Amino acid sequence: MDQLAQTTGLLSDTLGPDLLGTYLHGSAVLGGLAPASDLDVLAVTRRSLDDRQRRALLAGLLEISGRTATVRPVELTVVVRSEIRPWRFPPTGDFLYGEWLRDTLRASGPPAPGPMPDLALVLTMALRGDHPLTGPPPAGLLPPVPHADLVRASVEGIPELLADLADDTRNVLLTLARIWTTLATGDLAPKHTAADWALPHLPAQHRPVLRHARHLYVTSLYEDEFWPRVLREQVRPCADEMLVRIDDLRRRG
Repeated sequence: MDQLAQTTGLLSDTLGPDLLGTYLHGSAVLGGLAPASDLDVLAVTRRSLDDRQRRALLAGLLEISGRTATVRPVELTVVVRSEIRPWRFPPTGDFLYGEWLRDTLRASGPPAPGPMPDLALVLTMALRGDHPLTGPPPAGLLPPVPHADLVRASVEGIPELLADLADDTRNVLLTLARIWTTLATGDLAPKHTAADWALPHLPAQHRPVLRHARHLYVTSLYEDEFWPRVLREQVRPCADEMLVRIDDLRRRG
């Protein structure tokens, strides 16, 4: 059984009739899975999960998700329909699992509900991808997100993103390129497509860094990531250049 079938099965078994719909989003529907891409799943529920459901979802995801050549990371976002419709910002997410949270969640237990600005991006991708795994088409459950809130969600995560620049270099650079692309074009593009847009808009000295990040994204797993010293030394200047462009667009917008 593939990971998507396992994930939807886990959600159906755990939530029963409270599960209103399950949607694939992210790279799988917007631009094709790269070697290290997550399987991004959004679940919409009738009510907030109880403690038993949270523990069952976490236990199941710890078994289903991974980071190997044959097992992809699963990122699961659960949202209660009444928390997003009618739309307001920031929205509240009910449950979030991703491989970057694995060790924390194993130690502390299942995630609790809380503000989740990134839901603006998740809902937009789910609507654009229009790929239901269970339930009706996403437009039947999900509200459209105003562009202003898409911008807010994109820029609010920048400080946390930059904190990971040294350890998660390719992802941070490509995410900055996507934020820049979103602010400049209004489009929420896959990371490699965002890099394609950003490259000709960057000064020539910064292009090799972003070009290498894009190459890593489309060719290799995270554990195979390698940065030659000459490029590593230019990572922060490249990030800073994109931050200047993002800030300029934000101020003008």
